[in-house]
Amino acid sequence: MKKTIIVIVLVGMFGWAMYDLVKSDESADSGEEMDRTDEFESTGKTEMDQGDDNNQDKAAEETAGEPDQPITGLDVGNIAPDFELETLDGKKVKLSDFRGERVLLNFWATWCPPCRAEVPDLEKLYENNDVTILAVNLTQTEKNRQVIQDFVNEFDMTFPILLDEDIEVASMYSIQPIPTSFMIDTDGIIRNKAFGALQYDMMVDGLNQMK
Repeated sequence: MKKTIIVIVLVGMFGWAMYDLVKSDESADSGEEMDRTDEFESTGKTEMDQGDDNNQDKAAEETAGEPDQPITGLDVGNIAPDFELETLDGKKVKLSDFRGERVLLNFWATWCPPCRAEVPDLEKLYENNDVTILAVNLTQTEKNRQVIQDFVNEFDMTFPILLDEDIEVASMYSIQPIPTSFMIDTDGIIRNKAFGALQYDMMVDGLNQMK
């Protein structure tokens, strides 16, 4: 009887030990799987966040790399407003026709003493330098066209004389005193402007500062 009880107790103890061992192995496997899952989720999140950061950095670089486009206006750095006028010899020209050339755009009239003083230096600049001079005459303020022609003949002016019959272009450029000059580069951008008569050295200096 005693031997039977002892055998039962030993069998029970052996069975419990086996059960406990199996449970321990399952818990260990489960823990390892959970650790691997956490590691995957953590790694995945980091890579995704890094991808977003890279995209944002790239977008910022692209935006920063876009140069500011000049606008049309009358300030230095603006694109000079385009216009079309007829010349004294009957040709129609646009300011944009001279894109790719350096242009001195000059507003003047025959009755203006500073304009008269400036003309010889303008002619000298035109003859000795690579520059286009467009001399816009405020024709509405003149007595007639013959007055303009006589003035041109007197000073042997060889650069184009544009006739602003209705002062539309002078108004577009907000001309107040005359002469007024705009120095425009090969891209059509205003690089300098002057109110009043310019001397030859000032013209050359302004011309040399632009492409």
